[in-house]
Amino acid sequence: MIEKRSFESLGHADHGWLNAHHHFSFADYYDPARMSWGAIRVWNDDEIAANSGFPPHPHRDMEIVTYVRTGAITHQDSMGNQGRTGAGDVQVMSAGTGVRHAEYNLEHETTTLFQIWIEPTRTGGAPSWGAKPFPKDDRSGRFVTLASGFAEDVEALPIRADARVLAAMVRAGESVTHEVLPGRHAYLVPATGSIEINGEAFKARDGAAMNGGQTVTITALEDAELVLVDSE
Repeated sequence: MIEKRSFESLGHADHGWLNAHHHFSFADYYDPARMSWGAIRVWNDDEIAANSGFPPHPHRDMEIVTYVRTGAITHQDSMGNQGRTGAGDVQVMSAGTGVRHAEYNLEHETTTLFQIWIEPTRTGGAPSWGAKPFPKDDRSGRFVTLASGFAEDVEALPIRADARVLAAMVRAGESVTHEVLPGRHAYLVPATGSIEINGEAFKARDGAAMNGGQTVTITALEDAELVLVDSE
């Protein structure tokens, strides 16, 4: 019901300017058992060196969510958008029929982030981009929806997928719960801090793949920052 994917077991590529760990098959890392989880196709744990980044490159038909853990990332795209997203905040790009973008770390420190790709419920459509701050105090002791394909999540950044991206800040000794409905898939990674999920220990940056039809209890063994994606 819960599959643990330790940080040490993830795919790894060190390009010098980019130190990347892959929760799912990506680029030169291939594991047939880790191709996707529900609609989640990519979850990359990236460390980007100061004054470096990803030069312009194309995407299409994918929802790309960037959760910045430390530092900041500066976005530029072929639609004319440009923006800087800082630690704890989120940006979303719906690639649609096609878009080119670049992601640069223009800071004087290493930027760390999660880049998450979610398969859209429909292909095509005009590409779009958006970013939004999400103060960590607002998610103390509870999950807050950061990006969502559900119209009722009016405060979240919109994505074109039957999915939600959530985050929570949990103090040591405290717990939060999440219900994974039947037929759904959830994937959780503690950005910081160690936790227990239904009594099983997970370190920072470990992954937890959770099947539908269960309610999980996440207890912080130390102050923890949680990121969770719930998809079809």
